[in-house]
Parts: sequence; C-alpha cells; structure tokens
Amino acid sequence: MADNRRWWALVVIALAQLMVVLDMTIVNIALPSAQADLNMSDANRQWVITAYTLAFGGLLLLGGRISDLAGRKTTFMIGLVGFAAASALGGAATGQGMLFGARALQGVFAALLAPAALSLLATTFTEPKERAKAFGVFGAIV
Repeated sequence: MADNRRWWALVVIALAQLMVVLDMTIVNIALPSAQADLNMSDANRQWVITAYTLAFGGLLLLGGRISDLAGRKTTFMIGLVGFAAASALGGAATGQGMLFGARALQGVFAALLAPAALSLLATTFTEPKERAKAFGVFGAIV
C-alpha cells in the first residue's frame, strides 16, 4: 500500500474506533432526555447502557474470529456501516424497546469493527517505527 494511503487508512480506522469509544460514554449525556421522551423508568434506563455493553463484550471474540474468516476489511466495513445504521435507528427510536434493540445492534457491530480495526493496523503498518506511531495514535483514542 502506498505510504500516504496507509496513513489515510489510519485516519479512517482511528475515527471509526473513536465512534465506538465515544458511544460507550456519550450516551450518558443523552440518557436523561431519552428517559423523559420515552417514558422510561429508572430501572429500564440502565438497559440503554447494558444492552450495548453486553452485546459488545459478549461478541468481541467472535468478531475477531469473523474478521479472520471473512477478511479484515470486509468485516471492518460491515461493522462500520452497521454501527452507523444502528446509531441512526437509536436516534429515531420511538419506544424503549426500539432504543434497547438499537443499542444492542450497535454493540454487535462494534464487536465486528473493533477487532478488525486493530488487525488492519497490524497488517497495514509492518515497519516497526511506523507501526509504533500508528499504534500510538490508535492507543491515544482508545
């Protein structure tokens, strides 16, 4: 891969990973208004976070294996597009169940995206100094 293309790949991978990381925390800011808009109880409010975390954590190893079998780039793109679509679905949620389902879907697609992103970095940057820089940028985001 040409040198410039590798660094652009790092930008795309890093931004995708930033989406995943931000999504785990930024939803807390919107949670009070979502709770009010969707008439959620305090107990059910926690499912907005839990649905994502359970799906993401529970499927992370499987996401890595799928990346190995289906290809890193393909898995990354499916994860990225799916994550964006699930995010839009969550933003358009008209009920609690729809929001919980969208958050779980985000977790599923994040579990595809995250290991594929890490693997793409490892295979794109093979020279030790460049790999160290790339993983430094990636690590700063995570």
